[in-house]
Amino acid sequence: MRLVLISDTHLPVRAKKLPEPVWEAIERADVVIHAGDWVSVGLLDEFEARATRLIGCWGNNDGPQLRARLPEVARVTLDGLSIAVVHETGSAKGREARCEAAYPGVDLLVFGHSHIPWDTTSPGGLRLLNPGSPTDRRSQPYCTYQTATITAGRLEDVALHNL
Repeated sequence: MRLVLISDTHLPVRAKKLPEPVWEAIERADVVIHAGDWVSVGLLDEFEARATRLIGCWGNNDGPQLRARLPEVARVTLDGLSIAVVHETGSAKGREARCEAAYPGVDLLVFGHSHIPWDTTSPGGLRLLNPGSPTDRRSQPYCTYQTATITAGRLEDVALHNL
């Protein structure tokens, strides 16, 4: 199962449109996971039209219309892998322990907010991924998104893509 992980698109505030390589990845993916800060309801509509399957949550910059259509925390099990998607996880310090306590039984936590790519595993085995932002790099050298695969309940081939 091919995944695209994305967050903090901030359209049309930070950019007018998503970069074409992101749309190409979305259209090839079996599942797209978006960790909030869409900003535009139209972007959610476009994701729903172009993605085979979409899992997403709202972020702190998402207004009432997006919050009405998306959960604060999205939860799903894909091919035996338990996944939670949330926008904010707090500061980097202590993140693994804090998230492990907040999301028991979850194998993968996808989050956003910082625009800083993140890939760590907690002592208890929770994998934490932040794909960064494809439109607003802030202090990072590149705008980014991530891809991964799930095979028989295992997360594999996690890759960060620079734009």
